[in-house]
Amino acid sequence: MKIKNIFYFANLILSRTPDAQAEITGGPLAPNVRGTVSFYEVQGGSLVVAEVYNLPKMTAPEGNSPPVGPFGFHIHEGTSCEIGTSTDPFQKAGGHFNPTNMPHPLHAGDMPVLFANDNGYAYLAFFTDRFTPKEVVERTVIIHQNPDDFRSQPAGNAGKRLACGVIMAK
Repeated sequence: MKIKNIFYFANLILSRTPDAQAEITGGPLAPNVRGTVSFYEVQGGSLVVAEVYNLPKMTAPEGNSPPVGPFGFHIHEGTSCEIGTSTDPFQKAGGHFNPTNMPHPLHAGDMPVLFANDNGYAYLAFFTDRFTPKEVVERTVIIHQNPDDFRSQPAGNAGKRLACGVIMAK
């Protein structure tokens, strides 16, 4: 019975317009990446739904090289997806969204990694009580090349920034 109720409420929430949304666009390191991250206000926090296309093919680490994927996925404090330099894009997005000065991985902007299939498609939905959609409007969503290690300070060593989107109120 509980599972049936969960699906009922998930469909009810996802059938409405999100409270905020970011359109994701790839930068010079992954120009074909596109997607949407939607933020729904729910009791006690937010439902976050990400659908991303054309992520690079995931590869295992080799020697001293880190893996490509699963992809680090964060809300950053900055308000700009300006590319800046082509070798280290999206630096104006700033660091992780961390309004309560928590150590990593407890930043409000820390989100689960994105796993992509062989075609570069990733879908993720999760609940968080670390922010509401209103609190992240005009912040940025960044997709990183590497998985977050959930240890390194201040940001988890997730590697290059592949794609970015500014979160806008709907």
